[in-house]
Amino acid sequence: MSDAAPLPRDLPRDLRDTDLDGPALSERLARIWGTGRGVIARLSSVDHKVIGRRYIATAFLFLFLGGLTAIVMRLQLARPENGLVGPDTYNQLFTMHGSTMMFLFGVPIGEAMAVYLVPLMVGTRNIAFPRLNAFSYWVYLSGGLFLWISFLLNIGPDVGWFAYVPLSGPEYSPGKRADVWAQMITFTELSGLAVAVEIIVTVLKQRAPGMTLDRIPLFVWALFVNSFIIVFALPAVMLASTFLILDRLIGTQLFNPAEGGDALLFQHLFWFFGHPEVYIIFLPGTAFVSAIIPTFARREIFGYLALVLSLIATGFLSFGLWVHHMFTTGLPQLGAAFFTASSMLIAIPNGLQIFCWIATLWDGRPVWRTPLLFVCGFFFVFVAGGLSGIMLASVPIDTQVHDTYFVVAHFHYVLIGGNVFPLLGAIYYWFPKFTGRLMSERLGRWNFWLVFVGFNVAFFPMHISGLMGMPRRVYTYGPEMGWGDLQMLSTAGALVLFSGFLVFFWNVAASLRRGDIAGPNPWGAGTLEWAAASPPAPQNFDRIPLVTHREPLWAERAGLPVATGLSAAYRELVVTSVAEAEPQLREASPEPSIWPLVAALAVGATFIGSIFTPHAVLWGLPPIAAALTGWFWPKGTPEDEA
Repeated sequence: MSDAAPLPRDLPRDLRDTDLDGPALSERLARIWGTGRGVIARLSSVDHKVIGRRYIATAFLFLFLGGLTAIVMRLQLARPENGLVGPDTYNQLFTMHGSTMMFLFGVPIGEAMAVYLVPLMVGTRNIAFPRLNAFSYWVYLSGGLFLWISFLLNIGPDVGWFAYVPLSGPEYSPGKRADVWAQMITFTELSGLAVAVEIIVTVLKQRAPGMTLDRIPLFVWALFVNSFIIVFALPAVMLASTFLILDRLIGTQLFNPAEGGDALLFQHLFWFFGHPEVYIIFLPGTAFVSAIIPTFARREIFGYLALVLSLIATGFLSFGLWVHHMFTTGLPQLGAAFFTASSMLIAIPNGLQIFCWIATLWDGRPVWRTPLLFVCGFFFVFVAGGLSGIMLASVPIDTQVHDTYFVVAHFHYVLIGGNVFPLLGAIYYWFPKFTGRLMSERLGRWNFWLVFVGFNVAFFPMHISGLMGMPRRVYTYGPEMGWGDLQMLSTAGALVLFSGFLVFFWNVAASLRRGDIAGPNPWGAGTLEWAAASPPAPQNFDRIPLVTHREPLWAERAGLPVATGLSAAYRELVVTSVAEAEPQLREASPEPSIWPLVAALAVGATFIGSIFTPHAVLWGLPPIAAALTGWFWPKGTPEDEA
């Protein structure tokens, strides 16, 4: 359990939080909900904060590795006919960069922040299905390590992060490189689906009493909608990667037109996931912005209902855009017209959000700290990327610039502008909650300007390169093409951008050791996570708060009202109704367990082994069954069986 002495075994089962108060209650709950000492105890943790920190740290590790591959590619393209890396290595670097950024950083980092913050924001003590949460992290980690170890062993995938057939099929990609990509996708997306289910159930059924639907923080709304997108989008890419591995390993011919298959089926499946994925990456950015702006504007968000409806509209519309990635594949013109209209329509809810955020700042009294600077950078970069996206929604323009560096520029303006800028602001904003310390404001401003300037210098010239005809996915080019100066400028900007991230990582490391002590609520924010200690205790809250307002800490400055009656002898949560958050019942929360890790290792070994022999699926079933049996084995008391 916790670092304190273990609880006596003879505690009465009906001991409630009303029987204790103050430090005695805090100490007892910390023992019950804490993570023990020792390697096994820490590997067994089901605390959402422990797992959330692991998710965040691992995602940033993959961001750093993905950034290194980008720097090597940019150095290769800095001048014509460069020989820094050859075509084979470049193809691996290109695939590793895209796969890492999209599948190991872009999607997981939003879910990582949700795992840590959503339970705190809705006023509960742990996430729903905490053992599934632990399992999801170990699956994510093992899948990412599998990809990168394969790369270091020179069997890393080389078919692009999209792995289009027939290039990735058995005829054109012999060996195991494409198999590594396909199994990594199927495996790691299990993690994303698991976290999405946890977030949905936590938001629907574990909100603090009084947190009605119109009092849910916009951060939580955004991650809630995002989780539904994940649930409906990720199975499509898992199906595509599974079909690909079946074609490659057992000869199913699903994508081989000569045998009755359909190569375009892969693109439809992939992009049915791929375009919602843009919003899976973007919506957490909107969550960060909607949390940061009210705090530093010193006023409630403008247009709460409009923002909620725009999030829901974005979620629905994101599934009607995938074919605009396929305008050059010979689709019927009527279909192209429909997807052009859908691609332009989705700009409406996104634009509405921008105007509501600006109105909040306009009507407030902004305090210009580092998190708000990154939000302003987000406005500039994301809007620029959105405008070029409207251009690409036009079939004639898309036909001209398809597969050129214009698309590369648009892609990075949307994803880095929509996710990374808000994310960096969010790390500065919630770092005190994670660690109890503030990050350096001086280094934060250096960090912002290096990233902002470096990004625009790196990626804006790519619009021009694309309009001049430079194709993407090439490892070199001739001097007569006239692209050299723009590519050198982009490389210089990329180096400045990379230095900005080095400043960020230095700021994190230095602040962990000697940052100013933050206190529970250093920013004077109004949402529930700031009612907990910084960093939070294992139980999050000694007593579950009662919510009376969208910004409860601003509305209840004298102190939050609380609900009582939960057990002080074992892990117990309050379950509330979906709409009005009225208390319905008390429910036990699972204890720590090593079995989620064992299950993840068994599943991982099965997936990896199946690359080399289909019999690995049969050999892997007994270990998986044994792990699941240990996971769900009854412990003898109702509260332990949850």
